[in-house]
Amino acid sequence: MNSEDGTTVLWRPTGPTELDLVRESGWRAWPPRLPEQPIFYPVLNEDYAVTIARDWNVPASGVGYVTRFRVESEFLSRYPVRQAGGKTILELWVPAEELGEFNAHIVGLIEVVHEFR
Repeated sequence: MNSEDGTTVLWRPTGPTELDLVRESGWRAWPPRLPEQPIFYPVLNEDYAVTIARDWNVPASGVGYVTRFRVESEFLSRYPVRQAGGKTILELWVPAEELGEFNAHIVGLIEVVHEFR
């Protein structure tokens, strides 16, 4: 999970509304969660993010994106890796109230690496 520069690469399947808010942040932060979303779920596997963006986001909103970003590994160590299904279905569960602090530990920009329509 850790890289030589002390960061961890994470992916997030993202719909168009969330991506617009990320763009408004200058590609530096995830927007606050909605009241019915108590947890922010970045994933540790690009293939898993692709599956969600393609198979869930596209039917729900016509487009799905996969974003990639880096977070300081030491900070991430507070969040246990959760297996949400198969062996490669790995997520971090970040409580909504900690998202601002999580954003402060993003290194560089959030980037779109895949788009599905």
